Amino acid sequence: MEVIFSVQPFAAVLVVLGGAFLILFTGEHRRNLRETWTILTSLILFSLVVSLTPTILRGGLIEFTLIQLTEGVALQLRVDEFGMYFGLLASGLWILTSFYSIGYVRGLKEHGQTRYFFNFAICIMAAIGIAFSANLLTLFVFYEILTVATYPLVIHKETSEAIMGGRKYLVYTLTAGVVILFAAIWIYSMTGTLDFKPGGFVKGHGTSSTLTLLFFLLIAGFGVKAAIMPLHEWLPTAMVAPTPVSALLHAVAVVKAGVFGCLRVILYVFGPEVLHELDLWLILAYVTAFTVIVSGMYALAQDNLKRRLAFSTINNLSIIVMGAALITPHAVTGSIFHIGSHGFMKITLFFVAGAIYVKTHKQNISELDGIGRQMPITMGAFAIAAAGVAGTPPVCGFISKWYLALGCLEAKQIVFLFVLLTSAMLDIAYFFPIIFNSFFKKPKDGVVLHFNEAPMMMVIPLSLTAIISVVLGIFPSAIFNFFNLASLAATKIFGGM
Repeated sequence: MEVIFSVQPFAAVLVVLGGAFLILFTGEHRRNLRETWTILTSLILFSLVVSLTPTILRGGLIEFTLIQLTEGVALQLRVDEFGMYFGLLASGLWILTSFYSIGYVRGLKEHGQTRYFFNFAICIMAAIGIAFSANLLTLFVFYEILTVATYPLVIHKETSEAIMGGRKYLVYTLTAGVVILFAAIWIYSMTGTLDFKPGGFVKGHGTSSTLTLLFFLLIAGFGVKAAIMPLHEWLPTAMVAPTPVSALLHAVAVVKAGVFGCLRVILYVFGPEVLHELDLWLILAYVTAFTVIVSGMYALAQDNLKRRLAFSTINNLSIIVMGAALITPHAVTGSIFHIGSHGFMKITLFFVAGAIYVKTHKQNISELDGIGRQMPITMGAFAIAAAGVAGTPPVCGFISKWYLALGCLEAKQIVFLFVLLTSAMLDIAYFFPIIFNSFFKKPKDGVVLHFNEAPMMMVIPLSLTAIISVVLGIFPSAIFNFFNLASLAATKIFGGM
C-alpha cells in the first residue's frame, strides 16, 4: 500500500481556519468582502480536497502527523477512501450552502451575519478534520470543535426557544463527547493504539464483556449526533435554527459526523469478525431498525416542514448505520454511498424549506397548498429530492437503497429488507402529499398565485443539488467518484488490507 506523507490534509484544515478569521475580522460593515472570503475559502478547500483524490483512488493513503503525544497516540491526519468520501461531500456542499446562505441572510436581513459565517466555516473545518482523522483521539478533538462551533448557529435567533434548543444540544453532545473520550482511553489501555484500520484493530484484546461494553459506549457517544433513538430528541428541537444551519446539521456536518463516527467504530475499530463473534451487529441492527420505523411514523405527524424533514433525517441516518451493522460488502457499500446521496437530497429539501420561508414566511405543511404554482422550480426540486429519499429511480437514493437491499439478502436477514421497504412507504406517505397539494390544490385563503420564486442566490443552489441527485442516480461515480470511493472502502474493509 502506497503511503504518502504530505501536508495537504492539514493545509485543508488551515485554509478553512484562515478563511474563518478573515470573515471575522472583516466584520458586518463590509459584507461583500466578508462573503467573498466565504466563497473563496470554500472553493480553495474543495480544490485541495479534490487534489487528494487520485492517490486515494489508486489505493494509497495520505498522512500528516501534527503532534506525536506518546507511543501509539498522535494527533494525526490520514486520508483513506472513507475519509475522502466524507471530505468531498462536506467541501463540495459547503460551496453551494455558502451561496444559498448569502441569499438567505440577505433576504431576511438577519442579524449577526458575521458570527453566522464565521461559525459556519469553523464547522466545516471541524468536518474536514473529522473526515481526515487517523485515529479516535484526533476524531474526538475535531468532533468536540464541531460541537462547540455549532452551538452559536443553533441559538442564532436568540429567542427563548432557540436558547433552549441550544442548551439541549450542548447537554446531549458534550455528554456524548465525555463517553467517547472515556471509551477511547480504555481502548488505548488495552491495545496500545487508537489508529483506524480497515476491518478493525481490537480483535484479540480484552474480554467479550469488555468489548461489548466499549462498543456500545462508542456507538452511544457517536449515536447522539447520529440521532439514534432514544438519543435523538435534541435534533427536532434544534430545527429552530436558521434553515441553512439546519441544512448544515442534516446534510453536511453534524449528524453526518455522527454517522461517520458510528461507521468508523463499526468498520475500523471493531470490524466484521469481532461484531460477528459477539453478535453485536445484530443488536445494533435491531436498534437502528426500530429507529427507522418509529422516526418515519413521527414524521407523518409533523405539520412543521422542518420538523418533518428532521424526523426524515433520523430515519435515513439509522438506515445508514443499520446497513453498516449488517457488515456485508453490498450493505457497507450502500451505507457509505447513502451518506452522500442523502446529503445531496436532504440539503435540497432544507434549501426548499428556507426558500419558501424567505419568500412567503410559511413554515407549516398545511399552508403550502398551491405554492407549486408560485414557486415551480423550488417545488420541482423538492419533488426530485423527496422521490430520491423514497428510493425512486433515477435519483441517487435508489442506488444506495438498492445496495442496502442487496446487503440484507447477502446477510440472509429478510427482516431488515422489510424495514427498508416499510421506510420507503413511509417516505412516500409523508412527502408525496406535500408535492401533490403544492401543485394541484388551491390555496386555502383563495389568493391567486403567480410565478414568484425566492432570490436566485437560493434557487440556483437548490436546483443544482437536485440536478446532482439525479446525475448521481444515473452515473454514480460521475461526480467526485463517490461510488468508486464507497466501493473501494468496502473492498479494503472486507479484504483485511
